[in-house]
Amino acid sequence: MTPIGHRRLILTRHAKSSWDDPLIEDQERPLNARGRFAATELGDFLASRGLEPEEVLCSSALRTRETWERVAGAVIETRPELHFSERLYNASPETLLEVLKTAHAPSVMMLGHNPGIAEFARQLLAREVLDPDFRRFPTCATLIVDFQIEDWRDLELGQGAMLDFFTPTR
Repeated sequence: MTPIGHRRLILTRHAKSSWDDPLIEDQERPLNARGRFAATELGDFLASRGLEPEEVLCSSALRTRETWERVAGAVIETRPELHFSERLYNASPETLLEVLKTAHAPSVMMLGHNPGIAEFARQLLAREVLDPDFRRFPTCATLIVDFQIEDWRDLELGQGAMLDFFTPTR
């Protein structure tokens, strides 16, 4: 649970997707085996730390939906409110901020795509992160960031305090 007067964001780039079929539409690319493993690993990581979202804002692309399904398999304590959005598909940081400001729950997970997710992660934080993995935000990378705000509508860039940063082991 997030303390009163706080908001927590779990910001995730989708896990590794398959490029096996060059004719498939980008939005319909599924996860590959490595991506399925990484998304499950992310779910275990979140569950082990009690970081279970109460609301999920997820791109409508297949690879983000499958990432969420794998994470949700490990995060079994809560049944978050789930929203799939076309707006989150390849969204800019500005669009990601607009969508996040519509959230209601204190703890929100947002799943999307690079380059928008990586840039949004950088813009959210009050302090620069020097980790090279943070700068490139690889597939399934996840930033857990806290904000001292009462409502998501009050969110401004540069207010976040990094709680943790996850990247898959392989």
